[in-house]
Amino acid sequence: MHFRTRAIHIGQEPDPATGAVVPPVHFASTFAQPGAGEWREYNYSRSGNPTRHALEVTAASLEGCGPEGGALAFATGMAAIHCVIASLRAGDHILASSDLYGGAYRLLHKVADRAGLTVTLADATDLAAFEKAIEPNTRLVWVESPGNPLMTIIDLKGVAEIAHRHGALAACDNTIATPVLSRPLELGMDIVMHSATKYYGGHSDLMGGLLAMREKHVYDDLAFLQNATGAIMGPMESFLCSRGAKTLELRVREQSRSAQKVAEWLSQRKEVKRVLYPGLPTHPGHELAKRQMDGAFGGMLSFELNATDAQTKAFVKATQLFSIAVSFGAVESLISQPASMSHASYDPADRAKAGITDGLIRLSIGLESADDLIADLERALFSTT
Repeated sequence: MHFRTRAIHIGQEPDPATGAVVPPVHFASTFAQPGAGEWREYNYSRSGNPTRHALEVTAASLEGCGPEGGALAFATGMAAIHCVIASLRAGDHILASSDLYGGAYRLLHKVADRAGLTVTLADATDLAAFEKAIEPNTRLVWVESPGNPLMTIIDLKGVAEIAHRHGALAACDNTIATPVLSRPLELGMDIVMHSATKYYGGHSDLMGGLLAMREKHVYDDLAFLQNATGAIMGPMESFLCSRGAKTLELRVREQSRSAQKVAEWLSQRKEVKRVLYPGLPTHPGHELAKRQMDGAFGGMLSFELNATDAQTKAFVKATQLFSIAVSFGAVESLISQPASMSHASYDPADRAKAGITDGLIRLSIGLESADDLIADLERALFSTT
């Protein structure tokens, strides 16, 4: 079956008890058992819930987990990342790409270190240099592609080969690309993470995270840790996320078309210093993105104004259709200044090293008319620069 068909039907079969074409939401926290020590499939919702399981079945199909793997749904994307980190042991080393979500940076540098883990950030667009950052105790390699907020494109197959060559797991935050455009498990990655708050949910009305694994032993370990620590996605969020997944491909491809149009327009503006979007031929990862992504380049882009911090903040505030907000991937368009918002948790030196300047602006393109969004950006440029 095609992707969009599986998104609607796999894991979302009509309710066998009533015939309802939309599976019911199971809010129960506990489930009656036939006898002491006799267990049904579900016993306690932390360990398993029918509504959450339905979403996990859908995600496993969309991510390409295969017969041995599976997906797990968490309370947030950060909870999902933390579960992966919790699978490591004191003394282990994590190698991560330098174009990294601010929340992941904070978790790696200011929480993981408390458990005796060490972290190195390196430029994963240069595989040779990236491999040199591997240490004898590296047990996890963590990357994002496209990266947030600089939209870097990473050779996921190459990164997976490096990780496996050194006995480490390879994990990828695929939130921006979504499984519509990129399926890292098919490229050799062991773990794929999504902030389901973003494109999977798609409507700014739920918090959630997903992990997808292709190997049984990796899935089993992370499922054990999820049950032990308890950061599960709730029934209502699972229902909303399943509903969002049904239109995932339609939304992402339309948002990608609009993002391409906005990026091309921005690239012609004298007020703009640079545009970071993998769909532009000028993007250093454009050719790799063409090979690695499925026919489009995503609904996220960043650009840098020839402006001061104050002028940048004024521009962000001057837009009318773009809401000033963190997060991304929903039907409404959002605008942010990463240096003061999503990536404020970076240490200033690391932020400067990564190229996250005060003039950098990140756009999440929604489902509005691209022409209306361009007109909104043009008005803001005219009034503030």
